[in-house]
Amino acid sequence: MLQGENFLQTLTDNKDIHIGYSDKDIVIIDSIQKFAEISSAHVSMSAITICTSGKVQGTISGQRIELHQSQVAVIPQNVIVTDLMVSPDFNLKAMFLSNNIIQSFLCEKMGVWNKIMYMHELHILTMADEDIQLYIRFYDLLQSFFNKPADMPFRTDVIQSLLRGAVLGICGLLSRMAPSMVCEQEPASSNTHFQRFLELLHSEHSKRHTVEYYANELCISPKYLSFLCKKQSGKTANEWITEHTMEEIRYYLKQTDLSFKQICDQLGFPNPSFFGKYVKDHFGMTPGQFRWGGK
Repeated sequence: MLQGENFLQTLTDNKDIHIGYSDKDIVIIDSIQKFAEISSAHVSMSAITICTSGKVQGTISGQRIELHQSQVAVIPQNVIVTDLMVSPDFNLKAMFLSNNIIQSFLCEKMGVWNKIMYMHELHILTMADEDIQLYIRFYDLLQSFFNKPADMPFRTDVIQSLLRGAVLGICGLLSRMAPSMVCEQEPASSNTHFQRFLELLHSEHSKRHTVEYYANELCISPKYLSFLCKKQSGKTANEWITEHTMEEIRYYLKQTDLSFKQICDQLGFPNPSFFGKYVKDHFGMTPGQFRWGGK
């Protein structure tokens, strides 16, 4: 499980993962072996992954994906990746980025990222060969700075500037895939509130909150928040929260051995009885039935 402050330590402790660079906001992975031993992960940082050989299949928050050589997976923060299956020759290069650094890279284009990641769930990019080669050369340039002494003046600034170019390029490719969703102008206040709601929802890891909680964080009324969500996405704020909570429950019941009481506490339910009723209402079975026999 990869989450929160344990994220980097988890990667560092795995001898089959080669980390090229890391700081509090960025982790760059050069390669990974024995990936098949990782069947699931709760990834706390946004990720951009290039498949350099082989292929991998998995499920991201209920959506089935398949990544082949020369394809790129773009994964938003705090998502659940399960049912991973890889070919024997699978390998990758990946960058993991905190939400703070993504926001600083994208600035006014953050709304494009959020819409595509959370609303339209476009996670796989098929790049032309020349684009793949461009990003490989780009990565090689980054690698040359990774190998510089840590006390080199402006080393971190140069690395972040290069990464910003890569992230902007990926964001441009995403917007080209779905141009009707993209607005290059400064978003209106209503859109800004909706984007902040998405950011809060996916950054509030493993805790179920009410519409009132998010509305208070945004300094607007719960009714107005639901109105904005419905207008921007066709779903109410409560529907967004429910979908997010259901994926958290699915992960903890299917991919961990935590007790029902521990899961209840982890997700912020008031008591196990309420948690059991919630699972029954939304999955049509008890937590035990879902863990051992449900889908």
